[in-house]
Amino acid sequence: QVQLVESGGGLVQPGDSLRLSCEASVDTFNAYTMAWFRQHPGLEREFLATISRSSDGTFYGNSVKGRFTISRNTAGKTIYLEMNSLEPEDTAVYYCAARSGIISTSSADFQYWGQGTRVTVSS
Repeated sequence: QVQLVESGGGLVQPGDSLRLSCEASVDTFNAYTMAWFRQHPGLEREFLATISRSSDGTFYGNSVKGRFTISRNTAGKTIYLEMNSLEPEDTAVYYCAARSGIISTSSADFQYWGQGTRVTVSS
């Protein structure tokens, strides 16, 4: 069982940066591919970024490529999402997810989810 806890959300202005964190409570953190998704009200969860178990592979969704960066700290059992040049369209609830397999961009492939952290981008 993997428990995930996101933090770092909040209210920011357009053009600002924000870093989200997700801490995992699991003994074998390196066994899990990690990812970030977000969800706008009334819509499906949107894939943002994923990072491989060994951190040597990352993949981004088109809407955030070049603006967001995913990373993982194995010792701290934490992943991060560095978000730059935030836009009002980035307003959503952001979720951390884990799966015991290779990189995937499908939310259906991820077995474990955090409770989400809300990001609001508004002037």
